Amino acid sequence: MPFDLSLAEREAAGLKRSLPAIERVDGRCLYAGGRQYLNFAGNDYLGLSRAPELLAASEQATREYGVGAVASPLVVGHQAIHRELEQALCDWLGLEAVMLFSSGFSANQAVIKALLGKEHTLWQDRLNHASLQEAGLLSPARMVRFAHNDMSALERKLTPNAGLIISEGVFSMDGDTAPWPELVSLARQSGNWLMIDDAHGLGVLGAKGKGTLAEQGLEASDVNIFMGTFGKALGVSGAFVGGSRALIDYLHNLGRSYIYSTHLPPPQTAAVLAAVRLVQQADDKRDHLQALVRQFREGVSGLPFTLLPSSTAIQPLIVGEEHKTLELAAALKQQGLWTGAIRPPTVPKGSARLRITLSAAHTKADVQQLINALHAAL
Repeated sequence: MPFDLSLAEREAAGLKRSLPAIERVDGRCLYAGGRQYLNFAGNDYLGLSRAPELLAASEQATREYGVGAVASPLVVGHQAIHRELEQALCDWLGLEAVMLFSSGFSANQAVIKALLGKEHTLWQDRLNHASLQEAGLLSPARMVRFAHNDMSALERKLTPNAGLIISEGVFSMDGDTAPWPELVSLARQSGNWLMIDDAHGLGVLGAKGKGTLAEQGLEASDVNIFMGTFGKALGVSGAFVGGSRALIDYLHNLGRSYIYSTHLPPPQTAAVLAAVRLVQQADDKRDHLQALVRQFREGVSGLPFTLLPSSTAIQPLIVGEEHKTLELAAALKQQGLWTGAIRPPTVPKGSARLRITLSAAHTKADVQQLINALHAAL
């Protein structure tokens, strides 16, 4: 069968993936093979996944609602706990209306495939997440990709009143942010809609953790579509899409991954609601996280690798070759440090990297241990 050859080729090139045998993840640590590791590969940026408030909310909702939503939202799945979370998100972010999804992947698919027809154009940053790129390929719209964060390139490609521009808030593999004031200006000048995927900025950046737009002095109302996820800084799982009431009503009727999926389990929804409340009061966690980012960047500045310019929790260390990246990750693992070795096709060929992620759950001693291990590995 063709897949036999394909897998053999990927393994020879150091690109074959396999599921790690993780036993459990507990805050700043994970456990695998009977051993404890410091976890520098997750997205729990504020360390909320084990917060007592989230655990208590989930347990209470389990007793009150049961463990599942039992149906899709438009049947009987949308319950009081879901409405409460939607309202909390609107109040927090200044959105008119919100709808909930089981994942960011399904949210992005629903938006792009429901809104765009063959008469439309979709402009995407070249480094946008796979969920956005794939949805664009599956939609009937013409997809145009522009060079990463290159606003001049985007401006040259824009057609007036023709469709939708999408960029991420924080880019998941590079850790940098898009220039949102310029994106907003270009969208308004060209008469096109604008969407932010703020999966990795929400909760971490901006006043009260409102995300990348707030960090750059903008409001949620400056974009037409606001997508965020609950599986990063909020420490749970799931996603939402926010915007005008007309947009959300439209997606209720034409967003296929929303219509034909069982709704978020109530215990999960309750945990997200508790996280939304905590995040708004988490300036101390965000300050601590930024201190760890500065410590890490200063500590690895002398290494013979390229540390991409990122001030966020995502700190990519470019190694280059796939095999060398795997060897470095293995050396760190021997020192009790778990990092993510990211290789093509997730990132461009020749840019294999350790995607090191920091969390407010880490201590300065944890980060120093990682710095020391990186130097020792060379």
